[in-house]
Amino acid sequence: MKISVLCDVKPLLGEGPIWDVERQRLWFIDSLGRRIFRCTEQGGEMAAWTVPSPIGSMALRRAGGAIVALQDGFHALDFDSGELRHIVDPEPDRPGNRLNDGKVDGAGRFLCGSMDMGETDPTGTLWRLDPDLSLHRLEDNIICSNGPCFSPDWHTLYFADSFTGKIRAYDYDPETGNPSNSRTFAALPDDRGGAPDGATVDSEGYVWSACVFDGRIHRFAPDGSIDRVIEMPVCKITSLAFGGPQLDTLFVTSMAEPPLPRHPGDGPLRGATFRIDGLGVTGLPEPRFAG
Repeated sequence: MKISVLCDVKPLLGEGPIWDVERQRLWFIDSLGRRIFRCTEQGGEMAAWTVPSPIGSMALRRAGGAIVALQDGFHALDFDSGELRHIVDPEPDRPGNRLNDGKVDGAGRFLCGSMDMGETDPTGTLWRLDPDLSLHRLEDNIICSNGPCFSPDWHTLYFADSFTGKIRAYDYDPETGNPSNSRTFAALPDDRGGAPDGATVDSEGYVWSACVFDGRIHRFAPDGSIDRVIEMPVCKITSLAFGGPQLDTLFVTSMAEPPLPRHPGDGPLRGATFRIDGLGVTGLPEPRFAG
């Protein structure tokens, strides 16, 4: 196994890596720096886009461009022109919230949760944006939505409210996009004060979770037991995704500056995006939003 720096553009809050199978490019975001980045698997040909407010996540679209989850709701982004088209603001009555992490399911729906920007109050909601652009509320009373991802057969949804320290599993109906039977899937070790952040599922059905403020990546077996632990060069890792031509490279984002002063700092590699090679594991292609 080899951990190396892919690129170091110093995002304030690096997040949301997505491997674009069609273009063979990695996308990731700077949530608080309001930027979207795209590069090759070696970190070259870097391109960037700026958005007008904090961005929690994005989903590539089958029709081109992306759906971006900004502080004031969901927007459609045209990469060629840079034009944004507002779709819907799910929480206009909650100015202390913003949209955060999200993923697309097998039918092309975008699941995205919100968070309390003060990271203290359970004012967040897990939302589902359907291809017809209708919006559906799935769960409430969340402090910080993170790590939505799906089992290879799309019948299990994994999701974390980070500050509970636990990843939850739900039965997921791929026909309707509705979750049920919420239960604890895994609890992250709390010996370093970390919390479950971004997550992905590999082709064997194992869940990979970035433990922010902890600096460790955990691979969980389908029964919730810890299968593997990887120590990263920085503490504030945020999210991860498999990519590369064979989907066997793990890309890991991190933050340069913690959003709240109570969180620890990192060394000179803070904010870097890393790649991990030689894991002997492959990921799954990321679906595109169908709308």
